[in-house]
Amino acid sequence: MAGILGEALGERGFEVEISNTLRSFEDRENLESLDLIVPEWTMGTIEQCQLQGVLAAVSSGTGIAGVHGGMGDSFRQETEWQYMVGGQWVAHPGGDDVTYAVNITDRKHPITEGLDDFEVTSEKYYMHVDPGNHVLATTNFGDVAMPVAWTKRYGRGRVFYCSLGHVAATAAQPEVLKLVTQGMLWAAVGNGR
Repeated sequence: MAGILGEALGERGFEVEISNTLRSFEDRENLESLDLIVPEWTMGTIEQCQLQGVLAAVSSGTGIAGVHGGMGDSFRQETEWQYMVGGQWVAHPGGDDVTYAVNITDRKHPITEGLDDFEVTSEKYYMHVDPGNHVLATTNFGDVAMPVAWTKRYGRGRVFYCSLGHVAATAAQPEVLKLVTQGMLWAAVGNGR
């Protein structure tokens, strides 16, 4: 996943650094110098100095964008992380082979520009979500419209999250990759600095 998203950013002129350790979150000064953080860390735990580093960077204006469990199911015990993200994974009924519709709900936002409703076959995330999120796309669980992609602010930082992306093939699906790439660009640009 990091390779796909890193390549998408690199193609748009970003200098991309990929780290495989949460120790990168300890260097608050470096994090605050970045335009964008794209975490890819499912579940697990995070040290307080790491958590505080990333929270402070985003609050001060660094953008953050992520997908699926890499951001929406990280650090389950850290409610401030969940608040920053705007949601937390609860379940994915049906496993990872569910075909479902993704409905674009805000067609005027720069993140959804050029996108129509589409189908995806993947895990379908049921989530706890912040009612203050700006929802861009949803899917249905019966009569419930569950947010799939949203934006929010955390301090001066822009936050973008998309629940799609369980496997690389899903992230590489053209509609998903366009949605996520445009979300990362949105989070990185005009980030409050």
